[in-house]
Amino acid sequence: MSAQTTTKPPKGILLAGGSGTRLHPMTQAVSKQLLPVYDKPMIFYPLSTLMLAGIRDIMIISTPADLPLFRRLLGDGSDMGVTFTYREQPSPDGIAQAFVIADDWLDDAPCALILGDNLIFADHLGRQLREAAARPTGATVFAYEVRDPERYGVVSFSADGHALDIVEKPTSPQSNWAVTGLYFYDGRVREYARSLKPSSRGELEITDLNRIYLQKDDLHVQRLGRGCAWLDAGMPDSLMQAGQFVQTIQSRQGLLVGSPHEVAFRRGFIDAAALKFYAQRMIKTELGRELMKIASTLPQKDAVAA
Repeated sequence: MSAQTTTKPPKGILLAGGSGTRLHPMTQAVSKQLLPVYDKPMIFYPLSTLMLAGIRDIMIISTPADLPLFRRLLGDGSDMGVTFTYREQPSPDGIAQAFVIADDWLDDAPCALILGDNLIFADHLGRQLREAAARPTGATVFAYEVRDPERYGVVSFSADGHALDIVEKPTSPQSNWAVTGLYFYDGRVREYARSLKPSSRGELEITDLNRIYLQKDDLHVQRLGRGCAWLDAGMPDSLMQAGQFVQTIQSRQGLLVGSPHEVAFRRGFIDAAALKFYAQRMIKTELGRELMKIASTLPQKDAVAA
């Protein structure tokens, strides 16, 4: 099948399901994506990443028990200049299941998928994300060098930097480059997702989906190097590290990390009056005061960090 191009604007899927067993007992009563990462709920960080890519039509996928809580937190998205759609994932049957759940909603539009416990922070991240979202065909994944690649999907490269293979949780990793929980796909992703078979774990694996694009020579791998932080806040240690990272950046550099309302303002999704209205509701917090300062003193322009 030839590569599919479309003029439809990209959509975004934020997968916030799962049972969070690695964070029990904290997640026995609430979704891990609603846990605090310093001064914001975890879901704000991946949401900011999608918005930084210029995506304004976003589906939140979560469990039947947790979905009402996300609706309460996020609403319809109008205060951020975006539109939220909510869908249930009754059981955690794999990351790639998100495309099956969202099949009719996608309607062959290109899309990005991000996992709800991923935090990515980098200089010029917005430019890289918008380039990935604008790529007319194929898929783009982001790779990050880690010390424990056996925990992740791992991509190996040829001597000239061309991606050779992606293996899920390998026992003998061929590289230290882990595929992060952020993926961009063209409109063919619906068809490819429907063709997937459950793995030995009984899940529709995102690595199998990426391998389809790789086999068609349609997979672009963007390596995130020094100056970039990728945190998977899915375990107690990494959750604490993520909070400490955000606190350090915000207190030392005066930059907000993972604020979707700031991104909405800088991307032109909302105006200063809308940002001030939201900030006033949060004015007893440092976050609210910082947003009020941004709305009052800074021109609207593309954000450089999320």
